Amino acid sequence: MPKKHKRKRISHLSVGDFFKRHGEFLKLELQGKSVGYERNILEPTINHPGLALAGFLSYFAYKRVQVLGNSEQSYLNKLEEEERIQRFSMICQRDIPCIVTSRGKELTPDLLKVANEHGIAVFSTTMVTMKFVNAATLRLENDFAESTTRHGCMVDFRGIGVLIMGDSGAGKSEVAIGLLERGGALVADDMVIIHKIGGELVASTKEFSRGFIEMRGVGIINVGNIFGLGSIRPTKRLDLVVTLKPHADLNKVDRLGVNRKSYRILGQGVTHVEIPVAPGRDTTRLVAITCLEHQLRTMGYDMAAEFNQRLLDKMAPGQFGPGI
Repeated sequence: MPKKHKRKRISHLSVGDFFKRHGEFLKLELQGKSVGYERNILEPTINHPGLALAGFLSYFAYKRVQVLGNSEQSYLNKLEEEERIQRFSMICQRDIPCIVTSRGKELTPDLLKVANEHGIAVFSTTMVTMKFVNAATLRLENDFAESTTRHGCMVDFRGIGVLIMGDSGAGKSEVAIGLLERGGALVADDMVIIHKIGGELVASTKEFSRGFIEMRGVGIINVGNIFGLGSIRPTKRLDLVVTLKPHADLNKVDRLGVNRKSYRILGQGVTHVEIPVAPGRDTTRLVAITCLEHQLRTMGYDMAAEFNQRLLDKMAPGQFGPGI
């Protein structure tokens, strides 16, 4: 039976974790009191509460991070103090996770007091509103995305994200090093983390192990020190899976490549090629050629299909003489 792999998906992210993971990149700074870090973000996107501040709360997306841009803050500042506090209090009473003000602007003291009294953390960012929204949404989607892991090496070779798998000792790391020597970039070694984001499979690894690869008999190698920083990629779309098979399975693998296999990860099929490994075979070169051939297929040119069509044309009636 095929090995079952665990699939993970979170249902919420606390405000504290959001600030800890992404605060530096999103240039977030806390305003007012340190409260509301235990509140949960339930949806991986950002909301502009403009309509809610105007009094329309029927479809208020209160489960999301609330961002106050120029329009929201300008609207609030034009209201009388009593009405401004009343409108702002309406959204604070809806159990929102947190509030972010963009362009480095801060809430007025009266509104900041209301938010803190309701236990809501308020952050400011120097980023413009749309840039913050796009950046924060990408990171939240990655946090909330369904994920799984695979044992192997993930390499970006000439734009093709290839996951190299196989039994222990099959030579996965050696092939990865060979691809790096040919200009590739390492994404992950040993434990490959795969997220399904926006209909695509994206591979990465843990921060502490990024850029390191293990070679038997040599030890741990820092590929950045040997091949340069360009040899490391933090993430890469998964395009191709290559499994290194024992030479004893030579007759079990596809020889023509007309009907490619598919390897399913998180319910999505990825092109799968099996390559037998044996002494004297240049496995790295075979994997490199497989990546280039896959690239041609994605561009619409299928060499195996072309050869198969030539055979069919040759075997068509009349090709071997009259009446044959």
